[in-house]
Amino acid sequence: MPTLTLALSKGRIFDETLPLLAAAGLVPSADPETSRRLIIGTNSPGITLLIVRASDVPTYVQYGAADLGVAGKDVLLEHGGDGLYLPLDLEIGRCRMAVATRRGYDWAGTIQRGARIRVATKYVKTAREHFAAKGMHVDLIKLYGSMELAPLTGLADVIVDLVSTGNTLKANDLVVVEDIMPISARLIVNPAALKLKRDIVQPLLDSISQAVTARRGVLEAAQ
Repeated sequence: MPTLTLALSKGRIFDETLPLLAAAGLVPSADPETSRRLIIGTNSPGITLLIVRASDVPTYVQYGAADLGVAGKDVLLEHGGDGLYLPLDLEIGRCRMAVATRRGYDWAGTIQRGARIRVATKYVKTAREHFAAKGMHVDLIKLYGSMELAPLTGLADVIVDLVSTGNTLKANDLVVVEDIMPISARLIVNPAALKLKRDIVQPLLDSISQAVTARRGVLEAAQ
């Protein structure tokens, strides 16, 4: 019998994915947050979970080490999406990609003058394409964490990062000066797996899709 492997990463997206998987009838046999195991079984024979770094999910699916995965749109934009089928927006992990800087920085004036700016981000590809489309000249500085420090220490003029509540920016006296795009998590599938294992992949896709639709209905009714 064919087996399926679903690549997931720990954290917020995983927490929000679990209820969708449960609604689709898929329950992990262990809690990835407390278990040291990186391959976890489920209540469904032949379906296992692969716990990897968020940025590695598309790579595992692209090369067939996992059949399916859940990844944020931000990760997929940096990866490029090559060799992946993206059938479903899971509508979870919602936030936005934005440009932020220290309060009082003359962003409008900087754009008007056509000044060259330094941008700190871990989303180098996305940032480069965004500013190129605006005809702006930028120097990109890749950082992996504590992005908010860059404008405060003079390392960069602005940052490009994910913003959810905005509380971290506010706590560090930073403000959003420009929204780039909304971000959410996507279900991704290896095209070969979809073709060769369609009998088990498609029912899972359909079940998860129904769970997303049901969740949306509940949220809309609560508004």
